[in-house]
Amino acid sequence: MTKTLVIAEKPSVAQDIVRALTPVAGKFEKHEDHFENDRYVVTSAVGHLVEIQAPEQFDVKRGKWSFAHLPVIPPYFDLKPVDKTKTRLNAVVKQAKRKDVTDLINACDAGREGELIFRLIEQYAGGAKPLGKPVKRLWLQSMTPQAIRDGFDALRTEQQMAGLASAARSRSEADWLVGINGTRAMTAFNSRDGGFFLTTVGRVQTPTLSLVVEREEKIRKFISRDYWEIHATFGAQAGEYPAKWFDPKWKKSEDVEARADRVWSAAEAQSIANAVRGKQATVTEESKPTTQASPLLFDLTSLQREANGKFGFSAKTTLALAQSLYERHKALTYPRTDSRALPEDYLPVAKQTFEMLADSGMRHLAPHALTALNNNYVRPSKRIFDNSKVSDHFAIIPTLQAPSGLSEAEQKLYDLVVRRFMAVFFPSAEYTVTTRISTVAPHSFKTEGKVLVKPGWLAIYGKEAADEVEGGKDGDKGQNLVPVKPGEMVNTLAVDPKGLKTKPPARYSEATLLGAMESAGKQIDDDELREAMQEKGLGTPATRAAIIEGLLTEKYMLREGREIIPTAKAFQLMTLLRGLEVEELCRADLTGEWEFKLSQMEKGLLSREAFMQQIAAMTERMVKKAKEYDRDTIPGDYATLESPCPNCGGVVKENYRRFACVGKAGAEGCGFSFGKSPAGRTFETAEANALLATKKIGPLEGFRSKAGWPFTSEIVIKYDDEAHNYKLEFDFGDDKKGEESGEIVEFEDASLGACPICGSEVHEHGSNFVCSKAVPTAAQPTPSCTFKSGKIILQQPVEREQMTKLLETGKTDLLDKFVSMRTRRAFKAHLAWDKEAGKVNFEFAPSKFPPRPGAAAKSIAAKAGKTAASVKKAAKPAAAKKAPASKTAAAKAPRKAAAGKAPSAALAAVIGAEPVARPEAVKKMWEYIKAHNLQDPKDKRTIVADDKLRAVFGKDSAGMFELAGILGNHLGGEG
Repeated sequence: MTKTLVIAEKPSVAQDIVRALTPVAGKFEKHEDHFENDRYVVTSAVGHLVEIQAPEQFDVKRGKWSFAHLPVIPPYFDLKPVDKTKTRLNAVVKQAKRKDVTDLINACDAGREGELIFRLIEQYAGGAKPLGKPVKRLWLQSMTPQAIRDGFDALRTEQQMAGLASAARSRSEADWLVGINGTRAMTAFNSRDGGFFLTTVGRVQTPTLSLVVEREEKIRKFISRDYWEIHATFGAQAGEYPAKWFDPKWKKSEDVEARADRVWSAAEAQSIANAVRGKQATVTEESKPTTQASPLLFDLTSLQREANGKFGFSAKTTLALAQSLYERHKALTYPRTDSRALPEDYLPVAKQTFEMLADSGMRHLAPHALTALNNNYVRPSKRIFDNSKVSDHFAIIPTLQAPSGLSEAEQKLYDLVVRRFMAVFFPSAEYTVTTRISTVAPHSFKTEGKVLVKPGWLAIYGKEAADEVEGGKDGDKGQNLVPVKPGEMVNTLAVDPKGLKTKPPARYSEATLLGAMESAGKQIDDDELREAMQEKGLGTPATRAAIIEGLLTEKYMLREGREIIPTAKAFQLMTLLRGLEVEELCRADLTGEWEFKLSQMEKGLLSREAFMQQIAAMTERMVKKAKEYDRDTIPGDYATLESPCPNCGGVVKENYRRFACVGKAGAEGCGFSFGKSPAGRTFETAEANALLATKKIGPLEGFRSKAGWPFTSEIVIKYDDEAHNYKLEFDFGDDKKGEESGEIVEFEDASLGACPICGSEVHEHGSNFVCSKAVPTAAQPTPSCTFKSGKIILQQPVEREQMTKLLETGKTDLLDKFVSMRTRRAFKAHLAWDKEAGKVNFEFAPSKFPPRPGAAAKSIAAKAGKTAASVKKAAKPAAAKKAPASKTAAAKAPRKAAAGKAPSAALAAVIGAEPVARPEAVKKMWEYIKAHNLQDPKDKRTIVADDKLRAVFGKDSAGMFELAGILGNHLGGEG
């Protein structure tokens, strides 16, 4: 009997398909990596299992990236398994090659990426020749069992999916060509002077970054101007009302900051105020009804924007929550959509959804659903149901399945979608808008009143309705107006000029950046216009969150509150691309055109060959421009540092590669300079200023070694005797040098909390958090405590707040940026005070999966790397319990702790008279040596004896390796 292989994108979807098919296709038997019955074999990928690569003969040679091997434009692409998921790939391929499997169903997510995931697996399974088995496409918008069964009844043909498959492959290959060639060309250019300066670029990520940099440039260049508004209060018989002066003859001009209600001098503002103060005004007014329809249904980008604005969710978080609500809870339809309409035959489903919501018991939503049903609000509307506006997917709406067990964040997002879904069917909100003009000749003052007559869809939002009212928060636009009788003269009770300043454009938030990406940088606020533009946007709704996260990860941008701010590295990249005239990578609208062409290809209106030829030409031109650039520097808008040159006191200016001394007025520079991007990390201007001012900065993150590994370090500027100038060096924060000098430490910061060893104050010191009694201070020149913990541990910065938390509660929050020294993999852990070990150690969150027998100690120790070596020691007693029964009682008994011995009188004068074991005596001896600065400055391994040590050593000095033996002679009888 022949069978059909169904390949889903994720294991959870495979399970959903099995549950949905069981009632109609019979029971499935579960195997290790697939389900099977008489008709179907169901298995799954785990996202991308295969990726494209250039064939070996066309690939960039290993080792240093250079222009010699660029550009790489292979005539075809090979496939290679993704390392992490190779086992899963082999399992899927095994099923695809089965003789009894005669046809395949692509059940990956309904979109471009899902199409690509399946096509690459199918191609890989075929090897040198195609697999040759017919393929059908399961296209799911909803994950409810009935929706899955309906999908199997309406499978799409190979021919129907050809356009999407071509676009999917073209997108993947275009990103490879531009990303690989662009990154290697720009890295080669930036690494010409030595070192390795990784400079990543991408077909979509770089134009997105360009939007953020251009906005920041406008903010930096913005010069604020003073202007004045004239605010008045008028008194009518019925009461008072506010108004604002305006010029009725004003027309738009080239001055983008000019407004009808602004004047540009204090004298003019005061003159207007004086002219009308205390006088009577005539009043004219016009009232007219107006309506406000609800916003359209959500697509992914508008949902991400709304969730960012309302809850502060990142685009990545919103996508993850929406995916969980779709996949796990079956509560929302497919989220990775760019459509804001529903199919025209979806009216019955919409009614059923309202019925579900009315009966759901969700008290905050059910009454509104009931209102819609009772008033027959759910009816056909081209604004909601429009096949021409539905692409592969329709708008995000709730399914017929009421959810349960949602997290707080999932509930917030679900409510957002449900309210929007209901609102779009409700009537428009109705207002009366009154515009009142009060005239004290020749001056006019305007007052606008907006009164909500019928809330319509705003009723769904309750207290939030005020935020939804257009202009409701603009001060003089939301109020009820006291009536003025026809012909009544009103009195000018007060009039005041108000001095204000023009503001620069706002920085992007994630919400506004998503909007800019959607419209390829064109500022479009209107929903319908933006919808018409979105085919030419940057990326797709499904990829925009990942693009933003990628730019944040590469340190091109950073989040500060809800603002997104470009870094110096971003400005440097834009300067380079503009200088090289590679505008294809800078201009959002050009890249938007590529995205439009991909959507045309999906519809069968553009050939894959034509598109790929254009991408290859762009790639060749980009590499050629970088390779042939022969000037010393790149033209750009460069900074002049405030701090003077440390060598000659001259002015230090920025150029493309360096900060360099240009000398004092009328003199040449002294030759002092330092690279802008040591080890691939670019200095911010403020950091460069601070470095010159203090000759030290850090520790800073984001450096990369020549081998590509990230590291953290302080940066110092030191005088070089040979060069007779200052030079930049890495300083890895070895505080021991300071401790050995015995120099008195003065703490200027506030205490972080009590030391867990001795209860004294803990402060920041160098690259560590230390107990105030662990370093020489004026109050206690001889250190008596050992508490010290790094401010950066395995590349994880430990903020002051986290150290305070550790000191108060015993451990930090779960920190997620540790990188194992051994495996180079990131891991998560709490930092916790280990009383037994007397130091800060790792504490790992409980795993979701039970460990294999005997694996726990091994995995913990491996994750922690060298820093957590003590974890290994802690695991040993547990292993001892497994000793075979045949061992002797002595073997089973715990090891006896080393006994303390009483020190001689001479040694007691140095370390105290308490009985002590030899290792502890050595430790105390070293504390004494360091506290009194007794190491020979020329040879730190030699200890120069003071009077007390001379009595112990029996000579003037001793080697560090002699100490243990000498102390053994001074530890007498049992303590």
